[in-house]
Amino acid sequence: MFRTVELPLWALILILLFAAVTFASHFLFPSVRWFFRRRMERVVAKVNQRLDRPIEPFKLAERHDMIQRLIYDPKVTQAIVDHAREEGVPENVAFESARRYAREIVPSFSATAYFGFGTRLARWLSNRIYRVRLGHYDEAAIKDIDPDATVIFVMNHRSNMDYVLVTWLAAERSALSYAVGEWARIWPLRTLIRSMGAYFIRRKSRNKLYRRVLARYVQMATEGGVTQAVFPEGGLSLDGSVQAPKLGLLSYIVNDFEPGESRDVVFVPIALNYDRVLEDRVLIEANKQGNRKFGFKVSGIFGFIFRQIRFIFTGRFHRFGYAAVSFGQPMSLTEFMNSGAKGPEAVGNALMDRIRDVLPVLPVPLVATVLLQAEGAISEDELTTRVSALIDQIAHDEGHVHLPRNSVDYAAEVGLRMLKLRKMVAVNNNAITIAPDHQDELSFYANSIKHLVH
Repeated sequence: MFRTVELPLWALILILLFAAVTFASHFLFPSVRWFFRRRMERVVAKVNQRLDRPIEPFKLAERHDMIQRLIYDPKVTQAIVDHAREEGVPENVAFESARRYAREIVPSFSATAYFGFGTRLARWLSNRIYRVRLGHYDEAAIKDIDPDATVIFVMNHRSNMDYVLVTWLAAERSALSYAVGEWARIWPLRTLIRSMGAYFIRRKSRNKLYRRVLARYVQMATEGGVTQAVFPEGGLSLDGSVQAPKLGLLSYIVNDFEPGESRDVVFVPIALNYDRVLEDRVLIEANKQGNRKFGFKVSGIFGFIFRQIRFIFTGRFHRFGYAAVSFGQPMSLTEFMNSGAKGPEAVGNALMDRIRDVLPVLPVPLVATVLLQAEGAISEDELTTRVSALIDQIAHDEGHVHLPRNSVDYAAEVGLRMLKLRKMVAVNNNAITIAPDHQDELSFYANSIKHLVH
């Protein structure tokens, strides 16, 4: 027993390595996980004290546990069996596909990342780029929402800045869970986005098994009370107008809902508008081509960022006008379905109507609308007069106009200045005309309020 045993050096190193891994996995790692778990629980408890809607346990579940719960859900299990039969593959192969989809979809929420970093960055970035304004907001209606209901913010989609703006503005109410497309799956962005509670979706996938796994995750999150943010249009608006709803995520929620049996779902419509959409020219070009292939280039993005940095250091930087967010009348899914209107399409159309009703009207869309209506040169005085008349018409129809400094003259001035800075209009001898080849850009901004103009 006490004899000397000789070993090659490589074997000794291998034994020590295995021993170190065993020690770490059985003693060190559990302690480290316990330490960080306790730390996270303290952070969550502190955050929940100031949130109107505390973070639900579903959102805080370990990612591995959530993946297991999802793939062993009875409806997903049945979908695996159906997929295996339809595709003629073994069930274990279909099961591994479902597992891969679940790992792709399920987020890994971090309260520290969301409230310690994400919302602060969102606030700084929003105010650095825009003059952010809160439009219509019925505080009493928002506070009257049943605290046990699942709240889903439903928004029109103008820009990727929508995520940033709403994350910041809703930070005092709850942590939002977004569905994001394939663009966000690049490293290291995907890790950050997962930690913010977002989940990835393949917007164009027609794979039945993938859709079933995604549907069950959305339904489980809804049942678990997770506050979510949904863009029913399914993507960025290519022409600037509010689009008809696409019913993907909404259909998952509505089709699984049973009034009186399920936890109530309350949709809160949110309408966003901008004096300048960062991606406007990319979207306009995609609209001309008749597809959603956006011509984003990394070199172009970095070029834009470096130009803005140069403008800041040379004192030539101007914020991109106003960005405004309005909150519409909340809609209880239980009350809506009990009223006789049923189905995802009816829900989607009702929500988009509520979004259109409260869409903020800003200086650039106002001025763009007037210039397009003029169909020729117009003086600055005439521009102001027509902007004033347009504001009166929209306000008479209970539209929501943001008047900077509460002045029509200043609103016309701000809108014109923004268009001049971007060389979309020309001013010669007090005659304002649309610059050649910029008709599409003005139409893009005018379209955002065209449903309010008659």
